[in-house]
Amino acid sequence: MSRILRTSIKNILLLGMLLGVTVACSGPRGAPIASEITKQKEGEPAEFAVYQVSRDTLPQISKWPSNPKANRHWLVKSRGNRMTIRPGDRVNLVIWDNDSNSLLTSQEQKNVSLEGITVSPTGDIFMPYLDQIHIAGLSADAARQKLQRKMEQIVPSAQVQLSVVPGARQAVDLVGGVAKPGNYPLTDPDGHFTVLGLISQAGGVNSNLANPQVTLTRGNRTYRIALQQLYENPKLDSVLQGRDKVIIASDSRFFRSLGASQEEAIIPFNRETISALDAMSMIGGLRDLRANPEGILILREYPANIVGKKNGPSHQRVIFTIDLTNADGLFSADKFLIHPGDTVMVTESPVLLFRAIMGLFSDSFLTVRRANTAF
Repeated sequence: MSRILRTSIKNILLLGMLLGVTVACSGPRGAPIASEITKQKEGEPAEFAVYQVSRDTLPQISKWPSNPKANRHWLVKSRGNRMTIRPGDRVNLVIWDNDSNSLLTSQEQKNVSLEGITVSPTGDIFMPYLDQIHIAGLSADAARQKLQRKMEQIVPSAQVQLSVVPGARQAVDLVGGVAKPGNYPLTDPDGHFTVLGLISQAGGVNSNLANPQVTLTRGNRTYRIALQQLYENPKLDSVLQGRDKVIIASDSRFFRSLGASQEEAIIPFNRETISALDAMSMIGGLRDLRANPEGILILREYPANIVGKKNGPSHQRVIFTIDLTNADGLFSADKFLIHPGDTVMVTESPVLLFRAIMGLFSDSFLTVRRANTAF
């Protein structure tokens, strides 16, 4: 075979191998490299902003608000109103009289019980011999004294005992997340029945809840807070009002983990705040041979109404880059908070891609050399 033919075949093989290398390097991989994600289209307006997380940028970044859907507000603890009798409450009475000629009792029975008397919509109860008596707005003791004075007018020796069972207007619903959900009356006469007191009466929070969250619905407004915050700050243990609804549930917030991390998954928030460094621990760290510790990316989308504002990002879509190979990157990652819905992308090391290319080139040249020898 002529030398020209052998050279042509050699060149064809080399070209084929180079094309194979190109296709192999541009084909599917386990994760992208950082430059592939952060690259913008030339000649067109930027579709997103890229910020390096560092000591210099953290003061600015930390001022940008999170997604308003993830924001939670809570009631500041206030002094409750002293419990008073209201329409719909039920009153239990026991009237004692030792007089042998009593209108109410007999010689064998020295007291009479009147149970389950419902306070009318006008705030009255009916008493035998006394007719309608208005007691709404009074405390249990004040109502007892009023009934006592009225009773003494016809039975001077009578003594009155009174207890109140709060009606629906003075009860709260604990919907779930506890050992004994149900309807609980506001029994504290001083009006200090709080969220933690309610949870305690219900047997405590279920142990299988992750970072339990308390949701309080009052009228048409809803308030949320982490249970741990109530434990740590007694001032936040809000006083309940009649018809409040309380729900205890697992934290519904999450972030995503993708790329060359040990775990690609939806990761729920297991605490109130999670830093980027916490997130790396939660996903099991980086894959030793694949991951690029200099190319940790946090992808986040901000609300459109804060873009371009004084304390807002320049673009709705933002990519934060973190370098875990130096002290500033590590310290800054511990201060940078993950927002609900963030995507944590661990990019692939460009060194791995370079090694793959060099390996393919080496295999290509070896194949060409063998082919040349054969000819």
